[in-house]
Amino acid sequence: MPKALASSPLVKPPSSYESALEELEQLVARLESGDMPLEQLLSGYQRGAELLKFCRAKLEAIEGQVKVLDAGVMKPWAAE
Repeated sequence: MPKALASSPLVKPPSSYESALEELEQLVARLESGDMPLEQLLSGYQRGAELLKFCRAKLEAIEGQVKVLDAGVMKPWAAE
């Protein structure tokens, strides 16, 4: 098994939404470059899926907090 695949579970989760998003953007750029071997593409895709899941979970948690603050009613953003 290639080292990239074997070491992927050892990668620690991102420290914040912003760091996850930054890593995801860098990863997408590398994947789109077409310069990665197949094994790295697979491990990159897997890491990207993990980062996307992390970001979605953070956004859903914030959305839940906003709903609580707005008494359960999602209000449209007003353009100022």
